[in-house]
Amino acid sequence: MEDEAIFCLEEVKENMQDAIKHLEKELLKVRAGKANPSMLAGVRVEYYGALTPIEQTSNINTPDARQIVIQPFDRSTIHEIEKAILNANLGFNPQNEGDIIRINVPPLTEERRLDLVKKAKVIAEDTKIGVRNARRQGNDEAKKLEKDGLPEDEAKRLMDEIQKLTDKYSEIVDKLFEDKEKDILTV
Repeated sequence: MEDEAIFCLEEVKENMQDAIKHLEKELLKVRAGKANPSMLAGVRVEYYGALTPIEQTSNINTPDARQIVIQPFDRSTIHEIEKAILNANLGFNPQNEGDIIRINVPPLTEERRLDLVKKAKVIAEDTKIGVRNARRQGNDEAKKLEKDGLPEDEAKRLMDEIQKLTDKYSEIVDKLFEDKEKDILTV
C-alpha cells in the first residue's frame, strides 16, 4: 500500500514537471525584444514534398540582437523557406540575399510589450491550472488508496506532500513568468 502512495506522489511530481517543461517551451515562443532563433519555432517549410520544421532545413543564427540569419542546407530551397516565414505571419519581412535569408527584428513598441506580457501571463496561468489538475488527480488517488486500505494518517500525509509539491511548482511558474516579464519589458 505504501508503494502505491509513493508511486502516486512520483506521478504527481512528474505531471507537474511536465507542466513546467511545457511552460518553458511556450515562453520561448513569446518574443522579447532580442532576436532569437526560437522565434521561428513552429515555422514549417515545404521541403522535398513534406512540411518540415525550419530548424531541420537550415542553420539559424543571431549575429546581433536585431537580426536572425537563416542559411539553408540546400540553397535551392531558399524561396520555400522565405515563403514559409511570410506565411507564418510572425510580422517579419525576410530579405533573400541569394545564399542566406536575413530578418531584421524590429524593436517592440510599449503597447506590443504589454500585449506580450499579457500573453505570457495567460500561458503561466494555464500552467498553474495544469499543476492544480495534477494535485487534484493525486488527491483523488490518495482518497482511493485510503478506501482500499491505506491508513488515514498515511493518506493525509500523502495529500500534504502533494500540496507541498503544488506550492513548489506554483512558485516555479511565478518565477519563470517574472523572469519573462522582466525580459519583455527591458528595452
